[in-house]
Amino acid sequence: MRGFELICEIEPPTRPDLTHARHQIGVLSPVTDAFLIPDNHIGRATVSSIAVAHEVQTMGGRSIACVNSRDRNLLGFRRDLLTAAAYGVEEFLFVHGDKPTAGNRTSDLTVRAMMDEARAASENPVFADMPAFRVGAAAGLRPLPTWKRAADFLFVQVSYSVDALLRWRDAHPVELPIYAGVMVLASAGMARRLAATIPDIDIPDDLVHAVARDQAAGVEAACDQVLRLRDSGAFAGVHLVPVSRYRQVATRLEDLL
Repeated sequence: MRGFELICEIEPPTRPDLTHARHQIGVLSPVTDAFLIPDNHIGRATVSSIAVAHEVQTMGGRSIACVNSRDRNLLGFRRDLLTAAAYGVEEFLFVHGDKPTAGNRTSDLTVRAMMDEARAASENPVFADMPAFRVGAAAGLRPLPTWKRAADFLFVQVSYSVDALLRWRDAHPVELPIYAGVMVLASAGMARRLAATIPDIDIPDDLVHAVARDQAAGVEAACDQVLRLRDSGAFAGVHLVPVSRYRQVATRLEDLL
């Protein structure tokens, strides 16, 4: 049984170069229990999350590869499972995927279908003698569908309100590990973009004003939120998105933890 876990999301490479990803992993490793690797982040093409997850493991870390349903059909997803097994990548977060910057969704593949397919792999002779995949899903601050309760873990959407996260947790007393979403607010412009794209998000005006005056305020607020969620005992950990402030986040969390 793991204690309170800090799962840090890294910015995935949009060029065929892993240098920046490796730097983020190296800087954050002292304070991080696992790394989440996004998949075609915010609708842009990135290096495969499975390949980067393998890189994390090569560097001695634990990885969770995010896989979105938006860009795949069933055959493509089965390819991803084979690739993950070949690389020894065993943990996934399945998501719907952000709206693509160009074009349409590839297919009608759903998060639920990906979960079912990953579960079925354990019965497939192709995956014999390999550990079963550990699969998670994302949840909004809304009622939790029954099928998501069958996941191995849940990532709850980013919120800037500890009270809102705790109210949601109290209303959904499931036994599986749940990780609360925390994101560093890097600028006032970022606040506007988040408000336009994430349903039900509430970013305090005083935080937006503080970040407009001093960008370090966003790092301080996120790290404080991590500690408050840890001390609440309500979550298995947090999913922390440091964005471009990963150096500052690592330094501050080393001081606090």
